[in-house]
Amino acid sequence: MNQTMKAVRFTQNGNKLQLNQTTQEIPSLGKNEVLIKVKAASLNFRDHAALSGNYPGGIEMVVPVSDGAGEVVAVGEKVTRVNIGSRVSANCWANWVDGTVLKPEYYVASIGFNMDGWLAEYIVLHEMALVQLPDYLSYAEAATLPCGAVTAWNSIHQHGTLTAGQTVLVQGAGGVSVFALQLAKLSGARVLAIASRDDDDKAKLLKDLGAETVVNYGKNPDWEKEILKLTNGLGVDKVVEVAGEKTINKSVASTKAGGNVALVGFASGMGGGVSPLEIMTRGIQMGATTMGSRSDFEAMLAAMASAEMKPVIDSIFKFDDYQKAYDRLQSGNVMGKVVIEF
Repeated sequence: MNQTMKAVRFTQNGNKLQLNQTTQEIPSLGKNEVLIKVKAASLNFRDHAALSGNYPGGIEMVVPVSDGAGEVVAVGEKVTRVNIGSRVSANCWANWVDGTVLKPEYYVASIGFNMDGWLAEYIVLHEMALVQLPDYLSYAEAATLPCGAVTAWNSIHQHGTLTAGQTVLVQGAGGVSVFALQLAKLSGARVLAIASRDDDDKAKLLKDLGAETVVNYGKNPDWEKEILKLTNGLGVDKVVEVAGEKTINKSVASTKAGGNVALVGFASGMGGGVSPLEIMTRGIQMGATTMGSRSDFEAMLAAMASAEMKPVIDSIFKFDDYQKAYDRLQSGNVMGKVVIEF
C-alpha cells in the first residue's frame, strides 16, 4: 500500500479557517483501531458554519468532515467488531456508544472537528465508533447518514417514540429536514412542511417524499396559523426546528399542548426570545438534539433497512472538487445531501 495519501486540512488564515489539500502519511494503527479506505464523504451545515466562523464549538487543525463511509483495509491486532472488507461508517461522536445523554467526555472525540475526519483518502478510527452498513446502500448514500440522519432520528423520537398517527412539522428541504420527513413516514406519522415557495423543486421533493401539505412561508408569514388550521387548532405533536432565531416562536405556536420541539439547528441565527410562560403554561417540551450514540445510528439503520429507505442526494462532487461541494452547500439551494466521492 502507498504510505501517503491525499487529505484536506483546516488551516488558519488570520481569524478565519480555510481548507487546503495536502499529501501526508497514512496514520499507523493502534491495537483497537481500523484503517478505512474512504469511498465517500458528505457535508453538513456545520461544515459551512465552521468556515464562516459561526460554529459554536471548538475546532482544531484536523482533516474536516464528520460524515463518511468506506471499506476496512487493515485492522489492529485486538479488533473484533469488523473485518478487512467490511463496509462501514462511524458515529460522529466517536466515544458515544450508548445512552441518551451527551457527556463532556464525548466532546474530545468529534470526528472532523477535533480529530481527523473523512475528507482524505484514508481515515483511522477506533473500532467502537464503527457501524456496519446494510448492503442495499451505496457508499455515497451511506456517507450522508452519520450527522443529519441520526440527528433527524433522535429529533422525531425525542421525549417519546414517534408513533403512527402523530403529526410532525419539518422546515425546508435541507439534510436533517428531509431525513426527518422520511423517517417520520417510516413510523406512520403524518408530516407537514414549510418551504420558501409552494411551486418549486423543494416543495415538490417534500410532497414526493410524503409531506401532506407544504406551507409557503413567503406567502404566509404567519405560517403557524396555517399549521394550526391543518391540525384542527390543536398543533403538531413534534417540530423539527432547524432554522433557529427566525422560526422558533412560530414553531412553539405550532405545537400542541404537551408536544415537543426538537432544537436541531441555527441556520437563521441563534436567539429568538421564546416565551418561558408559553412553554410552561402549555407544557411544551423542548430539547436539543445533538446527533446521537452509535446505538442510535444502528437502530436507525435497522429501521431504514426494513423499508430500504434511500437518502436524498442533492449532488456529488469529486474529491479534487471539494471546494465546489462546499460552495454548493453554502448556496442555500440544497435539496438533500452534498456528497464528495473518492
